[in-house]
Amino acid sequence: MKTEKNEARAGLLYGIGAYGMWGLVPLFWPLLKPAGAIEILAHRMVWSLVFVGVALLALRRWSWIPELARSPRKLGMITLAAAVITVNWGLYIWSVNTGHVVEASLGYFINPLVTIALGVLVLKERLRPAQWAAVGVGLSAVLVLAVGAGRPPWISLTLAFSFAVYGLVKKKVNIGGLESLAAETAVQFLPALAYLVWLGTQGTLAFGSHGAGHTALLAATGIVTAAPLVCFGAAAIRVPLSTLGLLQYLAPTFQFALGVVYFHEAMPAERWAGFSLVWLALTILTWDALRTARKSRAEVERAAAAARAETASAAPATSAS
Repeated sequence: MKTEKNEARAGLLYGIGAYGMWGLVPLFWPLLKPAGAIEILAHRMVWSLVFVGVALLALRRWSWIPELARSPRKLGMITLAAAVITVNWGLYIWSVNTGHVVEASLGYFINPLVTIALGVLVLKERLRPAQWAAVGVGLSAVLVLAVGAGRPPWISLTLAFSFAVYGLVKKKVNIGGLESLAAETAVQFLPALAYLVWLGTQGTLAFGSHGAGHTALLAATGIVTAAPLVCFGAAAIRVPLSTLGLLQYLAPTFQFALGVVYFHEAMPAERWAGFSLVWLALTILTWDALRTARKSRAEVERAAAAARAETASAAPATSAS
């Protein structure tokens, strides 16, 4: 029991660290201009593998590789995770560097609702009435935003679904955060490196062409990418998907604030209306989660008290015999 509590506590801290770093990352991507979004994405893949490779070498954690290589199912899941997170990374970089930080933040606000929906559809989890209500309010928010903008919020929806699927796959693979990221970036590495080499042959590679500082920043994409993903991977195997959904609020809150206050993106009335509905849905989810947690703790305490009482009443009879 104590070990489980320690694991849950560690998972919570890993999750907070991951989402906190993701919340501030919009400040980083504009520093990499004039590199394009796809080149930045390729650098993320290449330098992330370098970063985690050095970390695994230092920790001497290689025993998982033969086991993974012997499991075609896990290899397939890792490949799927790599493909899904590639879409997520690339779209997010493009969104930030083209002035869509607020819409990108909406995707991560919606993500908890998508995560819950996947829990029902894939893991056969049962939703409580409040969770159903939150999902319904979230769908209403998407409709309001789509009508107001004259188009579906495709950036938000793609980011939400891709990251929710990524979290689900990570949970099913169930290997450590550092190891999982190493395997995913190994899948991404050769295509990314080939793209960077091709850019070099075309004379359009930004890496090394804009000073040592810019080159160092592009190389730092490995650390910026790997650090929160390692924390997320460690959290995903320690806490339920519903808990990850709650922690998800941290990142989009920071991102939304940066989009409005720092990047000065427009917030017309219909966008405020849509975001308000999303926040209402998240408030319902939070209230329900807290209420359920209190009820569960109370039930555990009652069961423990009943067990103690039963033990105490049985003790005299045992002594008499």
